[in-house]
Amino acid sequence: MKIRRNYNLAKLNTFGISANARFFVELNKEVDLRELFNVPEFKNNQKLFLGGGSNVLFTKDFDGLVVLNKLKGIEILKEDSKSVVIRCMGGEIWHDLVIFATERGYWGIENLSFIPGTVGAAPMQNIGAYGAELANVLTNVEAYNLENGKENEKKIFNKEECELGYRDSIFKNRLKGKYFITAITITLSKIENKNITYKILQEYLEKNKIEVKNSKDISDAVTFIRKTKLPDPIIIGNAGSFFKNVFVELATLEKLQKTYPEIPHFNEEGIVKIPAGWFIEQCGWKGKRIENVGVHEKHALVLVNYGGATGKEILVLVNKIIADIKEKFDLELTPEVNLIS
Repeated sequence: MKIRRNYNLAKLNTFGISANARFFVELNKEVDLRELFNVPEFKNNQKLFLGGGSNVLFTKDFDGLVVLNKLKGIEILKEDSKSVVIRCMGGEIWHDLVIFATERGYWGIENLSFIPGTVGAAPMQNIGAYGAELANVLTNVEAYNLENGKENEKKIFNKEECELGYRDSIFKNRLKGKYFITAITITLSKIENKNITYKILQEYLEKNKIEVKNSKDISDAVTFIRKTKLPDPIIIGNAGSFFKNVFVELATLEKLQKTYPEIPHFNEEGIVKIPAGWFIEQCGWKGKRIENVGVHEKHALVLVNYGGATGKEILVLVNKIIADIKEKFDLELTPEVNLIS
Protein backbone atom coordinates (compact mmCIF):
# COMPACT_ATOMS: atom_id res chain seq x y z
CA MET A 1 0.00 0.00 0.00
CA LYS A 2 1.54 3.27 -1.18
CA ILE A 3 0.23 6.77 -0.44
CA ARG A 4 0.85 9.22 -3.27
CA ARG A 5 0.79 13.02 -3.22
CA ASN A 6 -0.88 15.49 -5.59
CA TYR A 7 -2.51 12.70 -7.57
CA ASN A 8 -4.55 13.66 -10.64
CA LEU A 9 -8.03 12.11 -10.66
CA ALA A 10 -8.97 12.79 -14.30
CA LYS A 11 -8.91 9.08 -15.19
CA LEU A 12 -10.81 8.10 -12.05
CA ASN A 13 -14.03 10.05 -12.73
CA THR A 14 -16.22 9.49 -15.78
CA PHE A 15 -16.67 13.22 -16.35
CA GLY A 16 -12.92 13.29 -17.03
CA ILE A 17 -12.50 16.33 -14.79
CA SER A 18 -8.91 17.19 -13.94
CA ALA A 19 -8.64 17.56 -10.16
CA ASN A 20 -5.82 16.71 -7.80
CA ALA A 21 -6.04 14.82 -4.54
CA ARG A 22 -3.60 15.98 -1.88
CA PHE A 23 -3.12 12.31 -0.95
CA PHE A 24 -4.17 9.16 -2.82
CA VAL A 25 -4.11 5.45 -2.02
CA GLU A 26 -5.43 2.32 -3.71
CA LEU A 27 -6.92 -0.49 -1.60
CA ASN A 28 -6.57 -4.00 -3.04
CA LYS A 29 -7.09 -6.06 0.14
CA GLU A 30 -9.38 -5.61 3.13
CA VAL A 31 -6.38 -5.95 5.44
CA ASP A 32 -4.92 -2.81 3.79
CA LEU A 33 -7.81 -0.82 5.23
CA ARG A 34 -6.86 -1.73 8.79
CA GLU A 35 -3.29 -0.65 8.06
CA LEU A 36 -4.53 2.59 6.52
CA PHE A 37 -6.41 3.51 9.71
CA ASN A 38 -3.10 4.00 11.48
CA VAL A 39 -1.27 6.30 9.04
CA PRO A 40 -1.19 10.08 9.62
CA GLU A 41 -2.56 10.89 6.16
CA PHE A 42 -5.73 9.00 7.07
CA LYS A 43 -6.06 10.25 10.63
CA ASN A 44 -5.45 13.93 9.91
CA ASN A 45 -7.30 14.56 6.66
CA GLN A 46 -10.73 14.66 5.10
CA LYS A 47 -11.39 11.40 3.23
CA LEU A 48 -13.17 10.51 0.00
CA PHE A 49 -13.75 6.93 -1.15
CA LEU A 50 -13.94 6.34 -4.90
CA GLY A 51 -15.20 3.37 -6.86
CA GLY A 52 -15.86 3.73 -10.58
CA GLY A 53 -16.08 7.52 -10.35
CA SER A 54 -19.37 7.47 -12.28
CA ASN A 55 -21.42 9.36 -9.69
CA VAL A 56 -19.12 12.20 -8.72
CA LEU A 57 -18.36 15.74 -9.91
CA PHE A 58 -15.15 17.41 -8.75
CA THR A 59 -15.54 21.19 -8.72
CA LYS A 60 -12.06 21.75 -7.28
CA ASP A 61 -8.98 19.88 -6.02
CA PHE A 62 -9.59 17.60 -3.06
CA ASP A 63 -7.58 18.75 -0.04
CA GLY A 64 -7.50 15.39 1.68
CA LEU A 65 -7.09 11.65 1.11
CA VAL A 66 -8.80 9.87 -1.79
CA VAL A 67 -9.11 6.11 -1.31
CA LEU A 68 -9.75 4.02 -4.43
CA ASN A 69 -11.72 0.85 -3.69
CA LYS A 70 -10.19 -2.05 -5.66
CA LEU A 71 -11.40 -4.87 -3.39
CA LYS A 72 -12.26 -7.86 -5.60
CA GLY A 73 -14.09 -11.14 -5.25
CA ILE A 74 -17.49 -12.76 -5.87
CA GLU A 75 -18.57 -15.89 -3.98
CA ILE A 76 -21.70 -17.95 -3.46
CA LEU A 77 -22.34 -18.27 0.28
CA LYS A 78 -25.26 -20.68 0.13
CA GLU A 79 -27.96 -21.89 -2.18
CA ASP A 80 -30.94 -24.21 -2.42
CA SER A 81 -33.37 -25.17 -5.15
CA LYS A 82 -35.10 -21.77 -5.06
CA SER A 83 -32.49 -19.12 -4.28
CA VAL A 84 -28.79 -18.26 -4.04
CA VAL A 85 -26.95 -15.92 -1.67
CA ILE A 86 -23.99 -14.07 -3.22
CA ARG A 87 -21.34 -11.98 -1.48
CA CYS A 88 -19.48 -9.46 -3.64
CA MET A 89 -16.59 -7.17 -2.72
CA GLY A 90 -17.09 -3.43 -3.14
CA GLY A 91 -14.38 -2.87 -5.75
CA GLU A 92 -15.99 -5.17 -8.31
CA ILE A 93 -17.58 -3.50 -11.33
CA TRP A 94 -21.36 -3.67 -10.87
CA HIS A 95 -22.06 -4.99 -14.37
CA ASP A 96 -19.55 -7.82 -13.80
CA LEU A 97 -21.74 -8.95 -10.90
CA VAL A 98 -24.79 -8.85 -13.19
CA ILE A 99 -22.94 -10.98 -15.74
CA PHE A 100 -21.93 -13.43 -12.99
CA ALA A 101 -25.60 -13.81 -12.02
CA THR A 102 -27.23 -13.94 -15.44
CA GLU A 103 -24.73 -16.40 -16.89
CA ARG A 104 -25.80 -18.79 -14.13
CA GLY A 105 -29.49 -18.19 -14.71
CA TYR A 106 -30.16 -16.26 -11.50
CA TRP A 107 -32.96 -13.68 -11.40
CA GLY A 108 -33.11 -10.34 -9.62
CA ILE A 109 -30.52 -7.88 -10.99
CA GLU A 110 -30.84 -8.37 -14.76
CA ASN A 111 -32.82 -5.11 -15.08
CA LEU A 112 -29.87 -3.31 -13.45
CA SER A 113 -27.50 -4.24 -16.26
CA PHE A 114 -24.84 -1.85 -17.51
CA ILE A 115 -25.26 0.64 -14.69
CA PRO A 116 -21.82 2.26 -14.37
CA GLY A 117 -19.84 2.14 -11.15
CA THR A 118 -18.75 -0.36 -8.56
CA VAL A 119 -20.61 -2.69 -6.22
CA GLY A 120 -19.61 -0.62 -3.18
CA ALA A 121 -21.38 2.43 -4.59
CA ALA A 122 -24.58 0.53 -5.40
CA PRO A 123 -26.19 0.61 -1.93
CA MET A 124 -25.17 4.23 -1.33
CA GLN A 125 -27.78 5.46 -3.78
CA ASN A 126 -29.89 2.31 -4.02
CA ILE A 127 -29.29 1.98 -7.76
CA GLY A 128 -32.33 1.35 -9.89
CA ALA A 129 -33.41 1.09 -13.52
CA TYR A 130 -36.14 -0.36 -15.73
CA GLY A 131 -38.52 -1.09 -12.89
CA ALA A 132 -36.02 -2.65 -10.44
CA GLU A 133 -33.90 -1.50 -7.49
CA LEU A 134 -31.05 -2.95 -5.49
CA ALA A 135 -33.41 -2.84 -2.49
CA ASN A 136 -35.34 -5.74 -4.05
CA VAL A 137 -32.42 -8.16 -3.60
CA LEU A 138 -30.09 -6.66 -0.97
CA THR A 139 -29.49 -8.78 2.13
CA ASN A 140 -26.78 -6.81 3.92
CA VAL A 141 -23.88 -4.37 3.58
CA GLU A 142 -20.46 -4.75 5.23
CA ALA A 143 -18.80 -1.49 6.18
CA TYR A 144 -16.02 -0.15 8.43
CA ASN A 145 -16.60 2.71 10.84
CA LEU A 146 -14.26 5.59 10.03
CA GLU A 147 -14.88 7.76 13.08
CA ASN A 148 -11.95 8.46 15.40
CA GLY A 149 -11.56 5.81 18.04
CA LYS A 150 -13.79 3.36 16.19
CA GLU A 151 -11.77 2.76 13.05
CA ASN A 152 -11.42 -0.98 13.54
CA GLU A 153 -15.12 -1.65 13.96
CA LYS A 154 -16.76 -3.56 11.14
CA LYS A 155 -20.54 -3.47 11.04
CA ILE A 156 -22.95 -5.53 9.00
CA PHE A 157 -26.04 -3.48 8.10
CA ASN A 158 -29.14 -5.47 7.26
CA LYS A 159 -31.41 -4.09 4.54
CA GLU A 160 -33.67 -2.23 6.99
CA GLU A 161 -30.68 -0.55 8.65
CA CYS A 162 -29.52 0.74 5.25
CA GLU A 163 -32.65 2.95 5.12
CA LEU A 164 -32.93 2.57 1.36
CA GLY A 165 -35.08 5.06 -0.53
CA TYR A 166 -35.31 6.44 -4.04
CA ARG A 167 -31.62 6.85 -5.00
CA ASP A 168 -30.94 7.21 -1.32
CA SER A 169 -29.61 5.39 1.75
CA ILE A 170 -28.24 5.96 5.23
CA PHE A 171 -24.74 6.03 3.67
CA LYS A 172 -25.68 8.97 1.48
CA ASN A 173 -27.26 10.99 4.27
CA ARG A 174 -27.03 10.38 8.02
CA LEU A 175 -23.84 8.30 7.82
CA LYS A 176 -22.28 10.05 4.83
CA GLY A 177 -18.49 9.82 5.05
CA LYS A 178 -18.63 7.80 8.27
CA TYR A 179 -18.48 4.28 6.82
CA PHE A 180 -16.50 2.58 4.06
CA ILE A 181 -18.42 -0.17 2.25
CA THR A 182 -16.26 -3.23 1.65
CA ALA A 183 -18.83 -5.80 0.48
CA ILE A 184 -22.53 -6.49 -0.06
CA THR A 185 -24.61 -9.66 0.05
CA ILE A 186 -27.61 -10.18 -2.22
CA THR A 187 -30.20 -12.94 -2.53
CA LEU A 188 -31.27 -13.92 -6.04
CA SER A 189 -33.90 -16.31 -7.31
CA LYS A 190 -33.34 -19.52 -9.24
CA ILE A 191 -37.01 -19.51 -10.19
CA GLU A 192 -38.07 -17.46 -13.21
CA ASN A 193 -39.12 -14.00 -12.08
CA LYS A 194 -39.48 -11.80 -15.16
CA ASN A 195 -39.80 -8.05 -14.67
CA ILE A 196 -40.55 -6.65 -18.14
CA THR A 197 -43.38 -4.22 -17.45
CA TYR A 198 -41.22 -1.10 -17.76
CA LYS A 199 -42.48 0.61 -20.91
CA ILE A 200 -39.19 1.12 -22.79
CA LEU A 201 -38.05 -2.44 -22.06
CA GLN A 202 -41.42 -3.93 -22.98
CA GLU A 203 -41.53 -2.01 -26.26
CA TYR A 204 -37.99 -3.09 -27.17
CA LEU A 205 -38.76 -6.77 -26.55
CA GLU A 206 -41.99 -6.60 -28.54
CA LYS A 207 -40.48 -4.65 -31.44
CA ASN A 208 -37.60 -7.11 -31.79
CA LYS A 209 -39.82 -10.14 -31.15
CA ILE A 210 -37.64 -11.31 -28.29
CA GLU A 211 -39.08 -14.11 -26.19
CA VAL A 212 -37.57 -13.92 -22.72
CA LYS A 213 -36.36 -17.39 -21.80
CA ASN A 214 -33.86 -16.48 -19.09
CA SER A 215 -32.48 -13.53 -17.11
CA LYS A 216 -29.67 -13.04 -19.64
CA ASP A 217 -32.22 -12.16 -22.33
CA ILE A 218 -33.42 -9.25 -20.19
CA SER A 219 -29.86 -8.26 -19.32
CA ASP A 220 -28.88 -8.18 -23.00
CA ALA A 221 -31.94 -6.08 -23.87
CA VAL A 222 -31.32 -3.55 -21.08
CA THR A 223 -27.64 -3.33 -22.01
CA PHE A 224 -28.50 -2.61 -25.65
CA ILE A 225 -31.05 0.06 -24.69
CA ARG A 226 -28.65 1.77 -22.31
CA LYS A 227 -25.85 1.76 -24.89
CA THR A 228 -28.07 3.41 -27.49
CA LYS A 229 -29.50 6.01 -25.08
CA LEU A 230 -26.46 6.99 -23.03
CA PRO A 231 -23.12 8.29 -24.33
CA ASP A 232 -19.98 6.28 -23.63
CA PRO A 233 -17.90 8.19 -21.02
CA ILE A 234 -14.74 6.93 -22.73
CA ILE A 235 -15.75 8.96 -25.79
CA ILE A 236 -17.48 11.91 -24.10
CA GLY A 237 -17.24 12.70 -20.39
CA ASN A 238 -20.47 12.22 -18.41
CA ALA A 239 -21.85 10.70 -15.24
CA GLY A 240 -25.01 9.14 -16.67
CA SER A 241 -28.29 10.50 -15.33
CA PHE A 242 -27.35 13.64 -13.42
CA PHE A 243 -30.69 14.48 -11.75
CA LYS A 244 -33.20 12.50 -9.72
CA ASN A 245 -36.72 12.15 -11.07
CA VAL A 246 -39.31 14.47 -9.53
CA PHE A 247 -41.94 13.27 -7.06
CA VAL A 248 -45.10 15.34 -6.60
CA GLU A 249 -48.53 15.06 -5.02
CA LEU A 250 -51.47 14.13 -7.24
CA ALA A 251 -52.85 17.67 -6.94
CA THR A 252 -49.62 19.08 -8.40
CA LEU A 253 -49.80 16.67 -11.33
CA GLU A 254 -53.40 17.65 -12.04
CA LYS A 255 -52.39 21.32 -12.03
CA LEU A 256 -49.55 20.62 -14.49
CA GLN A 257 -51.84 18.58 -16.75
CA LYS A 258 -54.03 21.63 -17.38
CA THR A 259 -51.12 23.18 -19.29
CA TYR A 260 -49.30 19.99 -20.29
CA PRO A 261 -51.95 17.26 -20.82
CA GLU A 262 -49.36 14.85 -22.25
CA ILE A 263 -46.94 15.12 -19.30
CA PRO A 264 -45.39 11.67 -18.65
CA HIS A 265 -45.89 10.33 -15.14
CA PHE A 266 -45.97 7.19 -13.04
CA ASN A 267 -48.23 6.76 -10.04
CA GLU A 268 -46.56 4.90 -7.18
CA GLU A 269 -48.82 4.39 -4.15
CA GLY A 270 -50.36 7.85 -4.34
CA ILE A 271 -47.10 9.64 -5.09
CA VAL A 272 -46.52 10.68 -8.68
CA LYS A 273 -43.10 10.37 -10.33
CA ILE A 274 -42.34 12.63 -13.31
CA PRO A 275 -39.17 12.12 -15.36
CA ALA A 276 -36.71 14.93 -14.64
CA GLY A 277 -35.63 14.82 -18.27
CA TRP A 278 -39.09 16.00 -19.33
CA PHE A 279 -38.75 19.21 -17.30
CA ILE A 280 -35.29 19.81 -18.74
CA GLU A 281 -36.61 19.38 -22.29
CA GLN A 282 -39.51 21.73 -21.63
CA CYS A 283 -37.02 24.42 -20.62
CA GLY A 284 -35.12 24.00 -23.89
CA TRP A 285 -31.93 22.52 -22.46
CA LYS A 286 -31.79 19.22 -24.36
CA GLY A 287 -28.92 19.34 -26.85
CA LYS A 288 -27.84 22.81 -25.71
CA ARG A 289 -24.10 23.50 -25.42
CA ILE A 290 -22.26 26.25 -23.57
CA GLU A 291 -18.58 26.21 -24.58
CA ASN A 292 -17.10 23.01 -23.08
CA VAL A 293 -20.24 21.67 -21.39
CA GLY A 294 -23.80 20.88 -22.35
CA VAL A 295 -26.84 18.64 -22.20
CA HIS A 296 -26.69 15.53 -24.38
CA GLU A 297 -28.72 15.72 -27.58
CA LYS A 298 -30.33 12.29 -27.07
CA HIS A 299 -30.85 12.27 -23.30
CA ALA A 300 -31.81 15.39 -21.34
CA LEU A 301 -30.70 13.88 -18.02
CA VAL A 302 -27.10 13.52 -19.17
CA LEU A 303 -24.71 16.46 -18.78
CA VAL A 304 -21.51 16.18 -20.78
CA ASN A 305 -17.94 17.41 -20.84
CA TYR A 306 -17.10 18.03 -24.49
CA GLY A 307 -13.45 18.27 -23.54
CA GLY A 308 -11.37 20.44 -21.25
CA ALA A 309 -14.26 21.46 -19.00
CA THR A 310 -13.75 22.19 -15.33
CA GLY A 311 -16.06 20.95 -12.63
CA LYS A 312 -17.07 24.54 -11.93
CA GLU A 313 -18.25 24.94 -15.53
CA ILE A 314 -20.49 21.90 -15.17
CA LEU A 315 -21.76 23.15 -11.82
CA VAL A 316 -22.73 26.49 -13.39
CA LEU A 317 -24.74 24.55 -15.99
CA VAL A 318 -26.36 22.47 -13.23
CA ASN A 319 -27.45 25.58 -11.32
CA LYS A 320 -28.84 27.24 -14.47
CA ILE A 321 -30.97 24.19 -15.23
CA ILE A 322 -32.22 23.96 -11.64
CA ALA A 323 -33.08 27.69 -11.66
CA ASP A 324 -35.01 27.39 -14.93
CA ILE A 325 -37.12 24.46 -13.68
CA LYS A 326 -37.80 26.35 -10.46
CA GLU A 327 -38.90 29.46 -12.35
CA LYS A 328 -41.05 27.65 -14.92
CA PHE A 329 -42.61 24.91 -12.77
CA ASP A 330 -41.90 25.96 -9.16
CA LEU A 331 -40.31 22.55 -8.56
CA GLU A 332 -36.89 21.63 -7.18
CA LEU A 333 -34.58 19.49 -9.32
CA THR A 334 -32.08 17.52 -7.24
CA PRO A 335 -28.70 16.20 -8.45
CA GLU A 336 -28.20 12.46 -8.23
CA VAL A 337 -24.45 12.91 -8.66
CA ASN A 338 -22.29 13.57 -5.60
CA LEU A 339 -20.90 17.10 -5.80
CA ILE A 340 -17.38 17.46 -4.38
CA SER A 341 -16.94 21.15 -3.59
